[in-house]
Amino acid sequence: MDKTEEIIVTKKQAKRDYIYALGRRKSSTAEVRLYKKDATVWGTTSIKTGEIIVNNKAAIEYFGKSFEKKLKEPFLITSQEGKFAVAIKVSGGGKMGQLDSAVLAIARALDKIDKENFHSTLKKKGMFNRDPRVRERRKVGMGGKSRRRKQSPKR
Repeated sequence: MDKTEEIIVTKKQAKRDYIYALGRRKSSTAEVRLYKKDATVWGTTSIKTGEIIVNNKAAIEYFGKSFEKKLKEPFLITSQEGKFAVAIKVSGGGKMGQLDSAVLAIARALDKIDKENFHSTLKKKGMFNRDPRVRERRKVGMGGKSRRRKQSPKR
C-alpha cells in the first residue's frame, strides 16, 4: 500500500468531532452541528459549550430573545441544556420557518446521540413532526396567482 492509499483510508476513518442533522420547513433549511466541546465553526467563528450560533451570529441576535426558548426546547426536554456548542446554518424562507427547521434539526441531532433514551421523549413532545406545508405553485392562465380565476362576463 503506497502513501496515497494510506491517506484515503485515514480520511475515510477520520471521525468528525460533531453530530450533524438537517431540518426543513416550508422553503427553509437548517443544518445543525452539535459539538461536545469548544470548537471552531466553519473555519471562522469559535464557540464555547452552551452557546448557540446561527449564521455566525448569536441565536438571540439572529432570532430575537422571544424565540430563544423555542430554540432550546429540545435540550430542555432531554435535559441536555448547556452540554453542547451548537452551530446552525439556516437558509431560505422567513424567520419562523427557519426557527422551526432549526428545532427539528436539533431534535434529530439529539436523537442520533442517544436514540434509546431521547427518541421516545422527543417524539411525545412532537419534535419530529416535519411541517410539510409549502407555498402552492402558480398555475397557467390564472393571472400570476395560484387560485385566482378571471371573472366571467354576466351577459
